[in-house]
Amino acid sequence: MYNMDNKAKKEIGTMYYVPDGTKKCGYYECKKCGNRFLSLQTMEKIPCPDCEAEIDYEIGPDESMEDILDTAQLLQKIEGEEEVEKMDALLSLAITGGDCNWI
Repeated sequence: MYNMDNKAKKEIGTMYYVPDGTKKCGYYECKKCGNRFLSLQTMEKIPCPDCEAEIDYEIGPDESMEDILDTAQLLQKIEGEEEVEKMDALLSLAITGGDCNWI
């Protein structure tokens, strides 16, 4: 959808978007950090891109590897190119606070 330069990424943080023409994607929320993002995957649970970078692979006796890795829960499957584009634009606005200067 929208490409950002490095300056824009530093100002608003990491943004995850799907490529133009995507017809199906998943809308996820991480139960650990609260990050909401789109992904080309549509499984019930996937790793959060932000939390995945900080995973401590030494798990305790009460934890499973799945609980540590798959922290993002699918909220909605988005289907149709127009619907995916709308959701991508809405997330972009939410993240930037409506500041379209970086687009």
